[in-house]
Amino acid sequence: MADDGRRGDEDDRGPGAAHQVFVVMECLLEKLKVLNFEEEVLAKHNMKNLSRHYFVSSPYLASNPGEQFYMFTIIAAWLINMAGRPFTEPQEYDEPNATVSNILAELRSFGVKVDFPPSKLKSGSGEYVCFVLDRLAEEVLRRRGFSFRRPNYPTETTEEESVIEDDAELTLRKVEEEMIEEADDDEEENVMDLEALKLRTTHTEAEPSSKPDEILESTVDAAEWNLEVERVLPQLKVTIRTDNKDWRIHVDQMHQHRDGIKSSLKEAKSYLDKLQEDIGKTLEKVSSREKYINNQLEHLIQEYRSAQAKLSEAKEHYQQASGGVTERTRVLAEISEELDKVKQEMEEKGSSMSDGAPVVKIKQSLTKLKQEIVQMDVRIGVVEHTLLQAKLKEKSNMTRDMHATNLPEPAAGPFA
Repeated sequence: MADDGRRGDEDDRGPGAAHQVFVVMECLLEKLKVLNFEEEVLAKHNMKNLSRHYFVSSPYLASNPGEQFYMFTIIAAWLINMAGRPFTEPQEYDEPNATVSNILAELRSFGVKVDFPPSKLKSGSGEYVCFVLDRLAEEVLRRRGFSFRRPNYPTETTEEESVIEDDAELTLRKVEEEMIEEADDDEEENVMDLEALKLRTTHTEAEPSSKPDEILESTVDAAEWNLEVERVLPQLKVTIRTDNKDWRIHVDQMHQHRDGIKSSLKEAKSYLDKLQEDIGKTLEKVSSREKYINNQLEHLIQEYRSAQAKLSEAKEHYQQASGGVTERTRVLAEISEELDKVKQEMEEKGSSMSDGAPVVKIKQSLTKLKQEIVQMDVRIGVVEHTLLQAKLKEKSNMTRDMHATNLPEPAAGPFA
């Protein structure tokens, strides 16, 4: 299941992170089936059932971005409404950016951290589409009080199977057990102490030999013997149960595969040898043809090399000449710039010389200057007149003062 840290840096993710989205999609499909989305969504919109990896973005899976994006928006809107949030069901021709933004806003309202751009959902498939739908499905299941629990596996009781043994068929396992029991009995019989062995040896030496003195001859009729053999023969049949875990079957399979490889190798070796021979002949033909072409085109190759040498010399001369042309072009650009400046200055001076506006301004200035001179003359005359009057008045005052000082004193009286 997806978590908030599943979209960290690529360096921190393991090698199986690329396949984690398949697991998330399978878990998401199981959650949607628990919520009965097949009847409430697919049947309502007349849509086909989702595959196990419908929203997985992979080059090995067929994709239809338009259909997947519409299916994503329909399921997301249904899950948001199931989670208790009112959400308008998007239409097929709605603005994708607005629809995706609204879905992410509702997802954030559930407390889910969204750290990827909305454009990641416009393709309708991929890791982030599965993440959004998985989170919404988890929120709906949480509100319904549903949770997945670990499965409880029943404890296997080792009961002894009652196997009805047929007297006519003996299993190989029973035969092996009997052989093992007989071997154990033989070992127990063979394990004796040294004293018992000595006593038995002395006892056998004392007894006479029990070997027959003449050849034993059978007294049974051959026809009766054959009938008895035919009667007992079905009971002597040994049936071996095939077990895939038996090493004998594996060995037989290995031998079969080895024989098949040998037979296939014998058939393919002749073709491979023939192919090798054909390839060798073709390579020889190619090498001989290459040598012939090289010999025929030797003079052309020499001419081509001399032409390349001349071309390199011409390129070198061209680079040198182009360097001089570049320098001269730069000097020409500077001279052209200075010439443009001089032309601009000459045009400005010519326009100023041909223009009569400055003359008119000069005449107006002269007229104004004459008027100011006349006014100044009048003011100067007034000032001179005022100074003259002041001087005359001062002179009369001085004369009067002088006459006043020069008057004779009155004569002294008789009492002087």
